[in-house]
Amino acid sequence: MARYTGPVCRLCRREGVKLFLKGDRCYSNKCAIDKRNYAPGQHGQRRSKQSDYGLQLREKQKARRIYGVLEGQFRGYFDEAERKKGVAGENLLIILETRFDNVVYRLGFADSRAQARQFVRHNHFTLNGKKANIPSIQLKVGDVIQLKEGSKDSALIKTIVDNLGTKTPPAWLELDINDLSAKVVNLPTKEEIDIPVDEQMIVELYSK
Repeated sequence: MARYTGPVCRLCRREGVKLFLKGDRCYSNKCAIDKRNYAPGQHGQRRSKQSDYGLQLREKQKARRIYGVLEGQFRGYFDEAERKKGVAGENLLIILETRFDNVVYRLGFADSRAQARQFVRHNHFTLNGKKANIPSIQLKVGDVIQLKEGSKDSALIKTIVDNLGTKTPPAWLELDINDLSAKVVNLPTKEEIDIPVDEQMIVELYSK
Protein backbone atom coordinates (compact mmCIF):
# COMPACT_ATOMS: atom_id res chain seq x y z
CA MET A 1 0.00 0.00 0.00
CA ALA A 2 1.26 3.49 -0.85
CA ARG A 3 2.16 5.67 2.09
CA TYR A 4 4.17 8.78 2.94
CA THR A 5 7.82 7.87 3.56
CA GLY A 6 9.40 11.32 3.87
CA PRO A 7 10.47 13.20 7.03
CA VAL A 8 7.40 13.42 9.27
CA CYS A 9 8.65 16.41 11.26
CA ARG A 10 8.28 18.38 8.03
CA LEU A 11 4.54 17.66 8.12
CA CYS A 12 4.16 19.16 11.61
CA ARG A 13 6.02 22.29 10.52
CA ARG A 14 3.80 22.59 7.44
CA GLU A 15 0.66 22.47 9.57
CA GLY A 16 2.11 24.73 12.26
CA VAL A 17 1.12 22.39 15.10
CA LYS A 18 2.45 19.21 16.70
CA LEU A 19 0.84 16.16 15.11
CA PHE A 20 2.74 13.77 17.42
CA LEU A 21 3.99 11.59 14.57
CA LYS A 22 7.27 10.50 16.21
CA GLY A 23 6.21 9.37 19.66
CA ASP A 24 8.41 10.46 22.58
CA ARG A 25 10.54 12.72 20.38
CA CYS A 26 7.55 15.06 20.03
CA TYR A 27 7.60 15.66 23.79
CA SER A 28 11.34 16.36 23.94
CA ASN A 29 13.45 19.41 23.12
CA LYS A 30 14.40 17.70 19.85
CA CYS A 31 10.96 18.39 18.38
CA ALA A 32 11.43 20.18 15.04
CA ILE A 33 8.45 22.50 15.49
CA ASP A 34 9.90 23.80 18.76
CA LYS A 35 13.15 24.63 17.00
CA ARG A 36 11.74 25.97 13.72
CA ASN A 37 8.13 26.97 14.14
CA TYR A 38 7.53 27.91 10.51
CA ALA A 39 6.67 26.05 7.33
CA PRO A 40 9.48 24.18 5.54
CA GLY A 41 10.92 25.30 2.25
CA GLN A 42 12.50 28.44 0.83
CA HIS A 43 9.49 30.65 1.57
CA GLY A 44 8.44 29.01 4.81
CA GLN A 45 9.04 32.08 6.99
CA ARG A 46 6.89 34.37 4.89
CA ARG A 47 3.57 35.24 6.46
CA SER A 48 0.59 34.85 4.17
CA LYS A 49 -3.10 35.34 4.80
CA GLN A 50 -5.06 32.18 4.10
CA SER A 51 -8.46 32.04 2.41
CA ASP A 52 -11.38 30.11 3.90
CA TYR A 53 -10.59 27.31 1.48
CA GLY A 54 -6.96 27.32 2.60
CA LEU A 55 -7.95 27.02 6.27
CA GLN A 56 -10.35 24.18 5.51
CA LEU A 57 -7.70 22.39 3.48
CA ARG A 58 -5.21 22.64 6.33
CA GLU A 59 -7.68 21.03 8.75
CA LYS A 60 -8.23 18.16 6.34
CA GLN A 61 -4.50 17.71 5.84
CA LYS A 62 -3.89 17.70 9.60
CA ALA A 63 -6.44 14.93 10.11
CA ARG A 64 -5.03 12.89 7.22
CA ARG A 65 -1.49 13.18 8.48
CA ILE A 66 -2.30 12.46 12.12
CA TYR A 67 -3.94 9.16 11.21
CA GLY A 68 -1.60 8.34 8.31
CA VAL A 69 -4.37 8.07 5.72
CA LEU A 70 -4.00 8.84 2.01
CA GLU A 71 -6.37 11.16 0.16
CA GLY A 72 -8.57 8.58 -1.55
CA GLN A 73 -9.08 6.58 1.62
CA PHE A 74 -9.80 9.72 3.63
CA ARG A 75 -12.47 10.79 1.13
CA GLY A 76 -13.99 7.33 1.40
CA TYR A 77 -14.16 7.71 5.18
CA PHE A 78 -15.90 11.06 4.76
CA ASP A 79 -18.49 9.60 2.39
CA GLU A 80 -19.13 6.82 4.92
CA ALA A 81 -19.46 9.40 7.72
CA GLU A 82 -22.08 11.32 5.71
CA ARG A 83 -24.16 8.18 5.21
CA LYS A 84 -24.27 7.43 8.94
CA LYS A 85 -26.79 8.97 11.32
CA GLY A 86 -25.56 11.92 13.34
CA VAL A 87 -23.10 14.71 12.67
CA ALA A 88 -20.82 13.97 9.69
CA GLY A 89 -17.73 15.58 11.22
CA GLU A 90 -18.00 13.64 14.47
CA ASN A 91 -18.75 10.44 12.57
CA LEU A 92 -15.56 10.98 10.57
CA LEU A 93 -13.43 11.30 13.70
CA ILE A 94 -15.01 8.18 15.21
CA ILE A 95 -14.27 6.19 12.05
CA LEU A 96 -10.64 7.31 12.14
CA GLU A 97 -10.30 6.63 15.88
CA THR A 98 -11.61 3.08 15.61
CA ARG A 99 -9.07 2.00 13.00
CA PHE A 100 -7.13 -1.04 14.23
CA ASP A 101 -3.76 0.74 14.16
CA ASN A 102 -5.09 3.78 16.02
CA VAL A 103 -6.60 1.60 18.76
CA VAL A 104 -3.23 -0.14 19.23
CA TYR A 105 -1.64 3.31 19.58
CA ARG A 106 -4.31 4.60 21.97
CA LEU A 107 -3.81 1.58 24.22
CA GLY A 108 -0.11 2.37 24.54
CA PHE A 109 1.13 -0.69 22.64
CA ALA A 110 3.05 1.65 20.30
CA ASP A 111 4.77 5.02 20.63
CA SER A 112 3.25 6.42 17.44
CA ARG A 113 0.52 5.55 14.96
CA ALA A 114 3.16 4.71 12.35
CA GLN A 115 4.73 2.21 14.73
CA ALA A 116 1.29 0.80 15.60
CA ARG A 117 0.58 0.35 11.88
CA GLN A 118 3.86 -1.54 11.50
CA PHE A 119 3.11 -3.79 14.48
CA VAL A 120 -0.30 -4.66 13.05
CA ARG A 121 1.17 -5.38 9.61
CA HIS A 122 3.75 -7.69 11.20
CA ASN A 123 1.06 -9.81 12.87
CA HIS A 124 1.83 -8.91 16.48
CA PHE A 125 -1.86 -8.75 17.44
CA THR A 126 -4.97 -10.89 17.12
CA LEU A 127 -8.52 -9.58 16.75
CA ASN A 128 -11.22 -11.63 18.47
CA GLY A 129 -8.75 -14.51 18.64
CA LYS A 130 -8.02 -14.51 14.92
CA LYS A 131 -5.16 -13.31 12.75
CA ALA A 132 -5.55 -9.67 11.74
CA ASN A 133 -2.83 -7.69 9.98
CA ILE A 134 -4.78 -4.93 8.20
CA PRO A 135 -4.30 -1.56 9.97
CA SER A 136 -7.49 -0.06 8.52
CA ILE A 137 -9.85 -2.68 9.98
CA GLN A 138 -12.74 -0.86 11.65
CA LEU A 139 -13.18 -2.05 15.23
CA LYS A 140 -16.64 -2.34 16.78
CA VAL A 141 -17.95 -2.36 20.34
CA GLY A 142 -17.13 -5.73 21.89
CA ASP A 143 -14.05 -6.42 19.74
CA VAL A 144 -11.04 -7.79 21.64
CA ILE A 145 -7.42 -7.38 20.58
CA GLN A 146 -4.51 -9.20 22.17
CA LEU A 147 -0.75 -9.17 21.86
CA LYS A 148 0.48 -12.48 20.49
CA GLU A 149 2.46 -14.68 22.88
CA GLY A 150 5.41 -14.90 20.51
CA SER A 151 5.58 -11.13 20.12
CA LYS A 152 6.41 -10.69 23.81
CA ASP A 153 9.96 -11.87 23.05
CA SER A 154 10.66 -8.79 20.93
CA ALA A 155 12.98 -6.41 22.81
CA LEU A 156 11.18 -3.35 21.43
CA ILE A 157 7.71 -4.61 22.32
CA LYS A 158 8.91 -5.76 25.75
CA THR A 159 10.12 -2.22 26.50
CA ILE A 160 6.75 -0.78 25.44
CA VAL A 161 4.83 -3.38 27.47
CA ASP A 162 6.91 -2.60 30.56
CA ASN A 163 5.74 1.02 30.30
CA LEU A 164 2.04 0.26 29.80
CA GLY A 165 1.30 1.01 33.44
CA THR A 166 2.44 4.62 32.98
CA LYS A 167 -0.12 5.31 30.25
CA THR A 168 -3.87 5.73 30.60
CA PRO A 169 -5.97 4.55 27.64
CA PRO A 170 -9.16 6.48 26.78
CA ALA A 171 -12.37 5.54 28.60
CA TRP A 172 -13.85 3.83 25.54
CA LEU A 173 -11.10 1.17 25.70
CA GLU A 174 -10.60 -1.37 28.49
CA LEU A 175 -7.01 -2.59 28.91
CA ASP A 176 -5.98 -5.74 30.77
CA ILE A 177 -2.26 -5.30 31.47
CA ASN A 178 -1.85 -8.79 32.91
CA ASP A 179 -3.36 -10.49 29.85
CA LEU A 180 -2.03 -7.86 27.42
CA SER A 181 -5.45 -7.65 25.83
CA ALA A 182 -8.03 -4.92 25.40
CA LYS A 183 -11.69 -4.53 24.58
CA VAL A 184 -13.65 -1.81 22.82
CA VAL A 185 -16.35 -1.03 25.40
CA ASN A 186 -17.85 2.03 23.67
CA LEU A 187 -17.42 4.14 20.59
CA PRO A 188 -15.42 7.30 21.35
CA THR A 189 -17.24 10.59 21.81
CA LYS A 190 -16.08 13.87 20.28
CA GLU A 191 -14.85 15.00 23.72
CA GLU A 192 -12.63 11.92 24.02
CA ILE A 193 -10.84 12.52 20.71
CA ASP A 194 -7.94 14.83 21.53
CA ILE A 195 -6.60 15.88 18.15
CA PRO A 196 -6.02 19.52 17.06
CA VAL A 197 -8.54 19.42 14.20
CA ASP A 198 -11.75 21.34 13.53
CA GLU A 199 -13.80 18.60 11.86
CA GLN A 200 -16.55 21.04 10.81
CA MET A 201 -14.08 22.74 8.45
CA ILE A 202 -13.48 19.38 6.78
CA VAL A 203 -17.22 18.98 6.27
CA GLU A 204 -17.39 22.47 4.75
CA LEU A 205 -14.47 21.67 2.45
CA TYR A 206 -16.03 18.52 1.04
CA SER A 207 -19.50 20.07 0.84
CA LYS A 208 -18.47 22.62 -1.79
